[in-house]
Amino acid sequence: MSDNYENPLISRYASREMSQLWGAQRKFSAWRRLWVALAESEAELGLPITTAQIDELRANVDNIDFAKTAEYESELRHDVMAHVRAYGDICPLAKPIIHLGATSCFVTDNTDAILIREALIILRNRLVSAIDRLGRFALRYRDLPCLSFTHLQPAQPTTVGRRACLWAYDLVLDLVEFERRINLIRPLGNKGTTGTQASFLKLFGGDHEKVKLLEKKFCEKIGFDSSFAITGQTYPRKQDSQVLDILSGVSQSSHKFATDLRILAHRKEMEEPFEVNQIGSSAMAYKRNPMRSERICSIARFVMSLQSSAAMTAATQWFERTLDDSANRRLVLPQAFLAVDAILILYANIADGMVVYPKVIERNLSLEIPFMATENILMSAVERGGDRQFLHEKIRCHSMEAALIVKNNGGENDLLERLRSDDSFSKVDIEAEINPVAFIGRSCEQVDEFISEQIEPIRKRYEDILIITNSQSTNEVRV
Repeated sequence: MSDNYENPLISRYASREMSQLWGAQRKFSAWRRLWVALAESEAELGLPITTAQIDELRANVDNIDFAKTAEYESELRHDVMAHVRAYGDICPLAKPIIHLGATSCFVTDNTDAILIREALIILRNRLVSAIDRLGRFALRYRDLPCLSFTHLQPAQPTTVGRRACLWAYDLVLDLVEFERRINLIRPLGNKGTTGTQASFLKLFGGDHEKVKLLEKKFCEKIGFDSSFAITGQTYPRKQDSQVLDILSGVSQSSHKFATDLRILAHRKEMEEPFEVNQIGSSAMAYKRNPMRSERICSIARFVMSLQSSAAMTAATQWFERTLDDSANRRLVLPQAFLAVDAILILYANIADGMVVYPKVIERNLSLEIPFMATENILMSAVERGGDRQFLHEKIRCHSMEAALIVKNNGGENDLLERLRSDDSFSKVDIEAEINPVAFIGRSCEQVDEFISEQIEPIRKRYEDILIITNSQSTNEVRV
């Protein structure tokens, strides 16, 4: 047992893949790869940097002495220079040219752009997996009628499958934003202290074309087509804000899904997977608490709260930069990605094992169908020669009396029996008018169309990803 606080996103919720992406080894190895790419690009453009120096840098990219680096940072109070010193210790030949012409944000911001893009790809793949699983669930229950709700009050019936399409469509819209943002992520490039590239212009003796070519070469070496067109010392913090917007977006979608499922569990119509030895309550042994859905809601609220931090950071970057973004970004960026990673792991797990109770759904629907069927019964009676106003008043009175029995006495809804016993409706086939299928409209057809038009193109686009994820267990949910 450790005496120190542990981040539960790492110890309990997020995947090891995402945790390692934002870990120290990955981050600082990326810094060194940036220094290698910079040195290579500068050498290719004629600066006196030797192949031996570059080879030495490359050979020690992952050879990081974290203890020594910590000593340097304690002395220098500067994390980048601490790593420059530690890298130089094991690369004595290359020491004079490490970080040549660059400023601190060269490594911090370019690394962040790399990590953000990779993290977005991990989450995109998890989104695709959740969409695929919801699609399969929707098709399975495309034609199971259930009560729908507006204002959380009973409304015209839908189907279980169509409701799942609503959840899936939120994720489809999130996926569109993820795909767009992945393609728009840009690194800082080589911009210098205030973004003017003055240091690099000095290195290349005033040759503007070489400075421009340096930018191009460097970006290609780190996997980007281009960098931001113009910056201050940092890349625009607008990028972080836009990234947090889409992370908040998928959290909103997930929160909505999880809340709906919690309400359905309360109604005993549907529930999330519940393992054989799982304990719902330490006191009430019978309980089947929706802990996965509750965890999604809990973590999603955290991510949505982080959105405001990125927005405020972008809004308060004075002129060419101010350092009050640094500590905030160290907290917000990794934790937002870790949190959404945890959310989508839970989402896929739930979607893969949701339990449906058709008999309870049928019973709950049957309690409300009599009220909903009254308009159809009214129209049918009018078609058979009845007076619309007279019949409307009859139904109104029967409905009010039936509702009083249900609400005041806790009795059963006897509206249909009342109408069957009323000679005014003797010509109406009431059984035909209360068939739930008559109330679901195009629910089944909409499920088929949604899967064909929205989900199938995603499945085709990410076929390789789904082959991998479908072969893996979705039981990645940690304690």
